[in-house]
Amino acid sequence: TVEPLTKQIPTIQGEVMPLAKAFKEIPELREIRKSTDEKTKEWLDVSLVLEGMNRNAGMHAAGVVIAPGPIDEYVPMFKTTATELMTQYSMLDLEKVGLLKMDFLGLKTLRVLEIAVKMIQQNHGEAIDVEQLPESDAKVFELFSKGLTTGVFQFESAGMRDSLRKLKPNAFTDLVAMNALYRPGPMQMIDDFILRKLGKQTIEYLHPKLEPILKETYGVIVYQEQVIKMASEIAGFTLAKADLLRRAMGKKDKELMAKQQKEFVQGAVENGVKEKTAKEIFDLIEKFASYGFNKSHSVAYAKIAYQTAYLKAHYPNEFIAALLSTELDDNKRIAEIIDDCRQLGISILPPDVNESGIDFTVTKEGIRFGLSALKGVGETAVESILKAKKECGKFTNIFEFIKNVNLRLVNKRTLESLVQAGAFDSINKNRASLFSSVERLIIFGQSVQEHYSRNQSGLFGGGAKNDEHIKFPPLDEKHHWSHRETLAREKSVLGFYVSGHPLEQYELEANNFSTAKFSEVNAVQNGATIRVCGIIVDIKKKIDKKGNQMAFMTLEDFSGKGECIVFSKAYESNAQHIREDNIIMAIGKADTSGETLKILVDDILPIENVLAKFAKGISIVLDANETKEQSVFDLKKMLEQFSGTCSCYIDVKGLNGNGAQRFRATKYSVTPSHELIAQVQQYFGNDAISIMK
Repeated sequence: TVEPLTKQIPTIQGEVMPLAKAFKEIPELREIRKSTDEKTKEWLDVSLVLEGMNRNAGMHAAGVVIAPGPIDEYVPMFKTTATELMTQYSMLDLEKVGLLKMDFLGLKTLRVLEIAVKMIQQNHGEAIDVEQLPESDAKVFELFSKGLTTGVFQFESAGMRDSLRKLKPNAFTDLVAMNALYRPGPMQMIDDFILRKLGKQTIEYLHPKLEPILKETYGVIVYQEQVIKMASEIAGFTLAKADLLRRAMGKKDKELMAKQQKEFVQGAVENGVKEKTAKEIFDLIEKFASYGFNKSHSVAYAKIAYQTAYLKAHYPNEFIAALLSTELDDNKRIAEIIDDCRQLGISILPPDVNESGIDFTVTKEGIRFGLSALKGVGETAVESILKAKKECGKFTNIFEFIKNVNLRLVNKRTLESLVQAGAFDSINKNRASLFSSVERLIIFGQSVQEHYSRNQSGLFGGGAKNDEHIKFPPLDEKHHWSHRETLAREKSVLGFYVSGHPLEQYELEANNFSTAKFSEVNAVQNGATIRVCGIIVDIKKKIDKKGNQMAFMTLEDFSGKGECIVFSKAYESNAQHIREDNIIMAIGKADTSGETLKILVDDILPIENVLAKFAKGISIVLDANETKEQSVFDLKKMLEQFSGTCSCYIDVKGLNGNGAQRFRATKYSVTPSHELIAQVQQYFGNDAISIMK
């Protein structure tokens, strides 16, 4: 077959050698071509003709060609029933014939800004012009420095957030540079950039002429414009010629580069630069030119990033409500944003028939889900609910609601979804009771509406609304769902846990001892040992090739879901923990080869055991000026009550006018637990105790 032949054709710098050249330069291929059968010779001859021809027509998703007149007067066109009208020329050929090609990209972020600005106007009466924001806003740079950039354009990834926390940007130029650096290739220079900005690494320039060009980026070549300027200032190249140098470097054409180097060094020497220095500068340019980013792009991106960060810093509720409204079709994305809200202390509330609109809205209590987010609730049903509320005012009980909505649109399935989502909590908190009464409620509503209709069409059209004769049996208020079932049902219709999370009572363990999040696959190194706390939401058990039991678990943390693969050895030692709804810590090797994070499980730990296993100590803060002697005795009793093997440290503030001094309580090792933490917090304050890891 053809495969033995294709294996002989070498690949150079990612490009397959052309067949004609391969047959000429590779002796083995020459021999094959001479000695092979007639059929294979025919294949090879046809291949030589076909090679380099366009196999199919492709359309650039955002490319637009601009011409002085009708486009078909300048270039040949192409169109099928399945394609838009497009040119037959490629983008490079279009440039050669003098036409302008531009990429016009649609950004969802611009829609987020538009929605957020409208919400701010409605809620605060403030007209925000994102094109006229204050420069160097302290709150904005604090947000970047803390890495709180979920939803901030181009600055969301875990790696970027980590770099921002190290850099602590305090100027717009820092954002521009980070946007350009955080890409394959230049990422290797991020640490140098940060160290130089913080004054921890010396900034040196090979020639004084380079300082004004590279000063903004602390001596690191970041932008294509810097490459062009360096060639112009050092070697005297015109800007057009300098740009050709940049392009040549990107293509890594050795012959062309040798010619360019000769011209560069010659021009630099004529400009008064020593030959040795000129060669060093050329080598420096060559090293960075292949991945230098276009500064004009980076400035535009950083500007949008600043705008989104400004709204998030000053109007977080409106910004996040707008962000959620534009991401409603992406469950994974919504889960990430809800997790961010949890960390920021912003409440995400379930939908409510009295407060919700179609999309997410901002209320005094937090951000309210829109009614359109519910599964099983169609657009016409939502419109019926909003129309009834507008005509009748807020619903004070379930009967008012059921009497006034169109029950052909708001049917049984719709009502069940609304109940399970918590949309009636403001008028009846017992979701279980309402759910079991849905059919009777519909019958009741239909009777009332029929009664209204009959009276309104009577002889004199009296329109009587006295429906006291229609009695609804009392709701079964004794029927309740457990907290876990309430959350599970809520998730079944919304796709997310909103009013709570099964993991929330173990947030301490998850935040302190998990080393990865399922939403941040790019932040994890493939093969690294990681720990993730979560709830088991699905299990598929299998028999492996050796006849042993294994399992595929779906584990869900605050940020999303991931697959945990438990092979037979790990399954045998952890089978008792592999149960749906169990909250556990999975420990194992990370698999980042796909789009989502997977864990090849080595061990499973019940969540109740995590604190005792991983806590290296506890730290308790006391104020020397405020803590009374009796409080110390009470603390002593607490520590004795939770005696164990974990070290305990007392940080005393205000001792001798100094900062906090740490003392180890050598006689009082403890068993760290939620009960101990709660007791210390109740007595000394929420910030009085922390876990050491």
